[in-house]
Amino acid sequence: MFKQHHYIQVGRGARCSLTIMAAVIIILILTGCAVGPDYVQVEPKAPEEWHTQLHGDLTAGPLNPETMADWWTTLNDQELSSLEERAVKGNLDLKEAMARVREARALRGISKAKLFPTLDAGASATKYRRSENSQNGDKNKLYAAGFDAGWELDVFGGVRRSVEAAQANLEAVHEDLHDVLVSLLAEVALNYIEVRTYQTRLSVTEANIKAQEETCELNRSRYQAGTIDDLPVQQSIYNLERTRSLIPSLQTGLEAAKNRLAVLLGEKPGSVHQELAERKPIPVPPVTVAVGVPAETMRHRPDIRRAERNLAAQTARIGMATADLYPKFRLSGSIGLESISSANLFTSASRTWSFGPGVSWNIFDAGAIRRNIKVQSALQEQALIQYEAAVLKAQEEVENILTAYAKEQLRRDSLTAATAAAQRAYELAQDQYKAGLVDFSNVLDAQRSLQSFQDELAQSDGAVTSNLVRLYKALGGGWRMNSA
Repeated sequence: MFKQHHYIQVGRGARCSLTIMAAVIIILILTGCAVGPDYVQVEPKAPEEWHTQLHGDLTAGPLNPETMADWWTTLNDQELSSLEERAVKGNLDLKEAMARVREARALRGISKAKLFPTLDAGASATKYRRSENSQNGDKNKLYAAGFDAGWELDVFGGVRRSVEAAQANLEAVHEDLHDVLVSLLAEVALNYIEVRTYQTRLSVTEANIKAQEETCELNRSRYQAGTIDDLPVQQSIYNLERTRSLIPSLQTGLEAAKNRLAVLLGEKPGSVHQELAERKPIPVPPVTVAVGVPAETMRHRPDIRRAERNLAAQTARIGMATADLYPKFRLSGSIGLESISSANLFTSASRTWSFGPGVSWNIFDAGAIRRNIKVQSALQEQALIQYEAAVLKAQEEVENILTAYAKEQLRRDSLTAATAAAQRAYELAQDQYKAGLVDFSNVLDAQRSLQSFQDELAQSDGAVTSNLVRLYKALGGGWRMNSA
C-alpha cells in the first residue's frame, strides 16, 4: 500500500513539473524576441527635382492619383479605353501574375500553420504471430485507435521569422502584379497608337499616290501632244511606283500591330481587325502633364516597391537561419484505445495516453548553420543592391523619357512647318511646270519632299503620344496605391 501511494505522489509531481515547464516555455514564446536582425524599411534616395528641364506641357505639379491610375483617359479616345478594360480582363500574363499572388498567399498560410499544434488521428487492426524460437508461436490480434498531438514551440522566433518572410514575399508578388499591370496598359496603348500611326501613314501615302497618278497622266498627255519628251513621263512613272512600293510594308506593319494588340487582350490574332478597320487619327496628348517630383515617383513605382519587399523578406530569412543555432522545444502527447479484442476496444480498460516535452539541439554540424547565416546575409546584401539599382534605373528611365517627350514635340513643330512649306513648294512647282517656266525635275523634287515630310510628321505625331504613354509608365501609372 505504501509503495502504491508513493508512486501516485511521484506521478503528480512529474505532471506538476511538466505543467510548470510548459507554462515557462509559453511565456518565453509570448515575451521573447525573435533572433536575427529586425527589418528597418528603406526609403529611396532621390533628388529634389528632375535633372531634365521641363518644357512645354510638362509641369512639376503633384501627381494626381486618379489621373495616374487611369492615365489613358487623358487621351480622350473611347476605343483605347475599351481596349484597356478588355486587356485587364483577358490578358494571360496578368492572369499568371494573379495566380502567383494566390500561390504566395497559400505559402504564407503554410508558414503560419507552423505556429500551431498538429493533431493526427489513426486506427489499425493488426494480426501477428510470435516466433517459436523466441516466444511460444501464438497468433494474436491488436486493435488500436487514437489521436497524436505535437507542438514545436517557437521560443527563438524561427517560425515567426518565416511568417514575416512569407508576408513580405506576398507583398512583393502583389507589387509584381502591379508592375505587370503597368506594363500591360502601356503596351496596349503603344500598340493602339502604332495602329493609328500606320493608318495615318497609309492615308498620306495613298493621297500622294493619287496626286502622282494625276501628274503621270498629265505628262503622258503632254508627251502625246509633243510638248515634252519621254524623260518627264518616265520620271513620273518611277516616282509613282516607288510610292506604291511603300504600301505593302505599311500594311504589314499595320497587320502586326493589330495582331499584337489582340494577343495583349488575350484574344486570337485577327479578332480586333474589324473594330479597328475604320481609320482614325492618332490620339492627341493633353494640354499639360504633371510629372511630380522624383521621390514621389520612386515611392509609387511597383518595381521599386517590389525590390523593397524582397529586401524585407530576405532580412527575415537571416532570422530563420539564426534560429537553427538554438535548441528546439516540442510538446507531444497522445490518447487512444488499444485492445487485443475488438469487442473490448471501447471499454475504459483499453484507454492509453502519453504526454511529455522534448528538446533537440544540433551540437555539431561542421559549421553548416553559421555558413547558412552568412549565405542569407549575403543574399540580403544583394537584395539591397538590387533595390538601389532599381531606384537608379527608374530615375534614368524617367529622365530619358522626359527628354524624349519634350524633344519630339520640338521635332514635330519643325516638321509641321516643313510640311506646310513643302506643300506650298509643290503647288508652286506644279503651276510653274504647267506654265512651262520650269522643267519636271522641280515638280519631282517637290513631290518627294512633300511625301517625305508628311510621312515623318505622321510618325512624329505617333512618337509624341507614344512618348507620353512611356512617360506615364515610367512614373508608375496604371494602378491605384490603395489597392496594394
